[in-house]
Amino acid sequence: MLSDAVAAMRTGRPHSGRRDMYAPWGLHFEASDGAGFHVVLRGSAWLIPAEGEPVALAPGDVAFLAHGRGHALAADLDVPLEDVRRTPDGLWPELRAEPRESEPDAVILCGAYMLDRSRAHPLLTELPEVVHLPARVGAHSQLRAAVDLLGAELAESRPGADTIVTSLLDTLLLYILRAWWERERHGSGHPTGWSAALADPAVAAALRAIHADPAHPWTVEELGATGGLSRAAFARRFTALVGEPPLGYLTWWRMTTAGRLLRDDDTPLRLIAQRTGYTSEFAFAKAFKRAFGVAPGQYRRRAS
Repeated sequence: MLSDAVAAMRTGRPHSGRRDMYAPWGLHFEASDGAGFHVVLRGSAWLIPAEGEPVALAPGDVAFLAHGRGHALAADLDVPLEDVRRTPDGLWPELRAEPRESEPDAVILCGAYMLDRSRAHPLLTELPEVVHLPARVGAHSQLRAAVDLLGAELAESRPGADTIVTSLLDTLLLYILRAWWERERHGSGHPTGWSAALADPAVAAALRAIHADPAHPWTVEELGATGGLSRAAFARRFTALVGEPPLGYLTWWRMTTAGRLLRDDDTPLRLIAQRTGYTSEFAFAKAFKRAFGVAPGQYRRRAS
């Protein structure tokens, strides 16, 4: 489910950089359609979000910003900020510090993911402004391992680094989301929203079934049976936790999957219709236009 939520929105390739910072330093990142993260490898930093209180980051801390709002990262709260603007292709530029004889005051690992927010998955939209994952002994060991591997790859250029870094960035994002979800599930004891939906065995089983086979002609009764609930009991629980009825979410996921297929490759419309549960290309095109406001072919041309 976590990987599906990310795949539904992801566009382009993620990118990352490791930066040596010398005090006093401060960076302001403009708003974007993507999401980003910062990891403090050495030293400390302040993360200043567009909304909410500043967050103190210590060595090993991970901060994830899912909503693309402008934010700042600085050595202290009162230092001047240098604007960091994206390149024309939507990437953040490499910030290369001048070589110095002294050790940097901080080493920061930054990364960004390009997202299509027109079909934002609710799992990501309900994330807080800043997901702060402090470094703690024994906590999130897989996340820490991914950070270490990514930092090592970015520290020196070696054969295959481009492919490895891309894969590690995808892995890191999933570990960040998993760490947040596990903290929500175990922290207060009363998860809400999509965290609660994923923690509910019956609803989670139905969601996995929908995501695994969106082309199947699912009924509410059949989806309820995947989690051992009656039709009525399942429909009430699913709607309460997910925010819409089972078949409404099924349609949403089918259209989201179709949009990703149209955006990412040249799969014929006939095959996309089959993979998303429509018996004819005409029926698929009609449903797609109702969901997106444009015909599939026009959507594909705009995305190319």
